[in-house]
Amino acid sequence: WRKYTKFLYSSILPTETALSTGFKPCGFIELASTPDRVHDLRRVSSFNRHCGIDVRQITPEECLDRFPLLNTDDVLEGYYVPTDGRVNPYDACMSLARGFKDLGGTICENTPVEDFIISNNTVTGVTTPSSAVSAKKVANCTGMWSKQIMEKAGIVSPNQAAEHYYLITEKMDEVDPDWPVIEDPEKHVYIRPEGSGLMLGLFEPQGIGWSLDGVSNDFEFGELQPDWERMAPYLETAMSVVPATLEVGAKNFFCGPESFTPDNNPMLGETSVSNLYMASGMNSIGILTGGGVGRTMAHWIDKGYPDCDVTQVDCNRFHPFQNTRKYREERVKETIGMTYLQHYPNKGYSSATGIKKSPLHSRLENETVAWRDVSGWAGAMYYADFKPEYGWGKENYHEVWEAEHSAVRTSCGLIDMSFMSKFLVSGVDSGRFLSRLSTSNVNGDPDTITYTQWLDSRGKMQADLTVTKLNDAEFLVIATDTQHNHVRLHMLRSIADESVAVADVTDSYGYINLQGPRSREVLQSLTDSDVSDESFPFKTSRIINIAETSCRVTRITYCGELGYEIYPPSSTALSVYDALMSTPSPPKLCGLKALGSLRLEKGYRDYGHDVDNTDTGVEAGLGFTVEMG
Repeated sequence: WRKYTKFLYSSILPTETALSTGFKPCGFIELASTPDRVHDLRRVSSFNRHCGIDVRQITPEECLDRFPLLNTDDVLEGYYVPTDGRVNPYDACMSLARGFKDLGGTICENTPVEDFIISNNTVTGVTTPSSAVSAKKVANCTGMWSKQIMEKAGIVSPNQAAEHYYLITEKMDEVDPDWPVIEDPEKHVYIRPEGSGLMLGLFEPQGIGWSLDGVSNDFEFGELQPDWERMAPYLETAMSVVPATLEVGAKNFFCGPESFTPDNNPMLGETSVSNLYMASGMNSIGILTGGGVGRTMAHWIDKGYPDCDVTQVDCNRFHPFQNTRKYREERVKETIGMTYLQHYPNKGYSSATGIKKSPLHSRLENETVAWRDVSGWAGAMYYADFKPEYGWGKENYHEVWEAEHSAVRTSCGLIDMSFMSKFLVSGVDSGRFLSRLSTSNVNGDPDTITYTQWLDSRGKMQADLTVTKLNDAEFLVIATDTQHNHVRLHMLRSIADESVAVADVTDSYGYINLQGPRSREVLQSLTDSDVSDESFPFKTSRIINIAETSCRVTRITYCGELGYEIYPPSSTALSVYDALMSTPSPPKLCGLKALGSLRLEKGYRDYGHDVDNTDTGVEAGLGFTVEMG
């Protein structure tokens, strides 16, 4: 997106509109002042070079040559992109508007959209104070207003405004307007020439939300009262990057709203209302990525599908609890700081987590467990009495992780996966419907599970999941938690003139994953059903008795070992868990770190990580799931 945006500003728009965007190829330097940041930026720069971006690793002295006022006392390395640059936002906007008008577009200023016109869950236009406007397709690109506007259509869009600060100094004679843009993430600041001085923009580690109850429709070009007391320590640290800024006055200390999504990724694509699209939540990098995002959205709207991986930015990924005031207030404090914090592997968000809890939670919280956020659920990362310390090397929980991994490989482990998405698909046409969506025939014998993919019209993957046939009119679909709404909407949009109903039963059932060579022994000790290989072969799914309860048990694995997925009703899940843990040699509790390494070791795919919407099943090595003809 950034590459295309630069191309748009530097070449396409000036050529097509004869209006300059103010693009200045001044270059960009990101500073690394800790060993961890060096490691981080070396990884990032390596990937950027793979993408065709000229990133050069330079010494502190070379940084100083390009920005002579820089304090390099603690700088270890710099990462220099000589072809990067900056634009004038006003000029870029005028050039975009001219290009739009030249192609036949109409811009209506001072014309607020009051509501959507929706018929049969399809948008057909919008209403304004003066008229109704018909439209085949509508795109909401309203930034920090997107939440309150999308609520009119019943759509979750938790984009929250926060205070964002920058300081502009008085005139500094030494400043050259052609100096590169500087970023020092350890000091939470970006610095660039502005007018006759410098601008210092801040992304403090702990932000604060603004206007949590909604943004006024007439707010424009507004300025907020700066909180000098809160920001003074951050500002002092930022100014130490260029000590000369401490010797001049402040021309302006600006505070204005900037909006952020709960995961710092934009919200793009077609919403749950057909033909209603969204492109919001740019997380303060709208100028940097807006051109590329616009190109992706144009292709999506015109062709009906995106031509790049959108699994992490799908606008339908959020849940109603994330729209609540309390959640947004807590999360936005963290998201603004995530802009410059280290993005260590495995490190997730710590705010507003554990909103949802597994039916087993009351038992697991009595264990020594390190929790992590799993799509709003409290998920066990590993079981030990210490918190994780993140880094780029061997982390402090490695031995615990290794022991849990080994338990599944050599004995028996229990993984709570109740967060997984579960859908009951029913109706006389449900078997034919799901087989039509799937690469495999899922409408075979009852009590059988099938691993399959769902594809779009081009053969690209839309989901990687399992379908269990319960009977001729009922099927259980299990999908990854991160694709919950995507899978649900894919089914709902695909129902033709068929008798099919889709029910979300995620909260109605637990999901206990019993895996390892001893898993049959543990399970058999609790049931009078025969779970031998002859009577309960691979891919079998049946309701059996476990202790005093009964529930569905499926013989399948995501770890590459003998194993069973147990789906007790939420009301009896604790009884099943207690029975399993009361056996003479109970399974070892294992966390999601072990699950990840177990599945990777055996080559099991994870949609949104290993495979995405740009892959085919054959390209992903999943051709064995595809039944041709």
